[in-house]
Amino acid sequence: MTTTLFGQLFLLFLLLSISTRLWLTVRHARHVGAHRDQVPPAFAEHISLTDHQKAADYTRAKCSLAIWETLADGIFLLALTLGGVLNAIAITLQSVFGTGYLCGLALFAASGLISAIMSLPFSLYRTFVLEARFGFNQMTWRLWFADGVKGLALAIALGTPLLLCALWLMDAMGEHWWLYVWTVWLCFNLLMLAIYPSFIAPLFNKFTPLEDAALKERITTLLSRCGFASSGLFVMDGSRRSAHGNAYFTGMGKAKRIVFFDTLLKHLQGPEIEAVLAHELGHFHFRHVTKRIVVMAFVSLVLLRVLAWLMTQDWFYLGLGLQLGAGGTAMALLLFSLVLPVFLFPVAPLFAALSRRDEFQADAFAVTHASAADLTRALVKLYRDNAATLTPDPLYSLFHDSHPPASVRIGRIAQTANGQPLPAGQSA
Repeated sequence: MTTTLFGQLFLLFLLLSISTRLWLTVRHARHVGAHRDQVPPAFAEHISLTDHQKAADYTRAKCSLAIWETLADGIFLLALTLGGVLNAIAITLQSVFGTGYLCGLALFAASGLISAIMSLPFSLYRTFVLEARFGFNQMTWRLWFADGVKGLALAIALGTPLLLCALWLMDAMGEHWWLYVWTVWLCFNLLMLAIYPSFIAPLFNKFTPLEDAALKERITTLLSRCGFASSGLFVMDGSRRSAHGNAYFTGMGKAKRIVFFDTLLKHLQGPEIEAVLAHELGHFHFRHVTKRIVVMAFVSLVLLRVLAWLMTQDWFYLGLGLQLGAGGTAMALLLFSLVLPVFLFPVAPLFAALSRRDEFQADAFAVTHASAADLTRALVKLYRDNAATLTPDPLYSLFHDSHPPASVRIGRIAQTANGQPLPAGQSA
């Protein structure tokens, strides 16, 4: 492949991904707006027109922000690559640090800093303007700053040794370095899954044991029915940052924890909480997390092998605006991480479809271990309280959404509860 051809191919994929994202986002906003003044009949008894309109306005506001973010991200990536910014940074850093590992670390740090600065206005607007306008933001400036400092400290403490190890392996292990890097990367991610509940999550949130005796007994009975062993039931102070509610389980082996947002416990009744947890346990029952880890491990192995080949091709660097040798091995890794999402954009609908399939399976599991009516009521309350639109654009949802549209999901739960056959190709 020639340098010019690869550069043109990258530009083509970038423009296609940007234009597709913009087109889908505009479609979504218009579709939601067109259905703003009427609650879907299936939800009319439970969600008021005021709440439905709030969800529509919230969705459209997020779409407007997403449009500007998409444009900014595209311009930023173009400037870094074909615009020569990354090349200039690499040459400058090499003149200061030489060509060793310190230069590689500085290159990633500079790229991360510039990216953080570029995304900062959008992050601040999302948190302190958009979320606040719709009554969701509970974050204070002090807490926002503290989260940022902790996140940066974690990134440095965990990312620096991992990056150094990867760069050393890429230099020292010959043509099969990608196998060693993959092994280290996989072990690191499994370690993070194991230690996250006990050591990382508490740095940002307070976790207290569930004190509601009746709810605790209800949940313990459910766990026994489902064969799920947990190290504890905890309540997280999610209300410190947002009014959105959720529940999840985290960790591996004996370190698995079940966590409820305090906002969730505030708005749902005991049977509804049980149904929501049954859904989360459905993910455990079908080993969705494990399967995703396996898939991502395989994908990462393939991608690292592709990188091992690309970094030996001059057109990979020249076609993206880099001089040969600028940034060394670190540049190959950084450049690959920057442009990879552009080329993988067409497969996004596949991963979204797999995620929606998992949600259907978890719902079906919940219906067999809890009340379908309680699960439906819980979901409707969550849609209402989180201002989730009930009328997404079908094509946008197909491409982006990891969860099924509300009407489809509720309808599937009713079908499963009534023992009706499911549509072809949509197994529970």
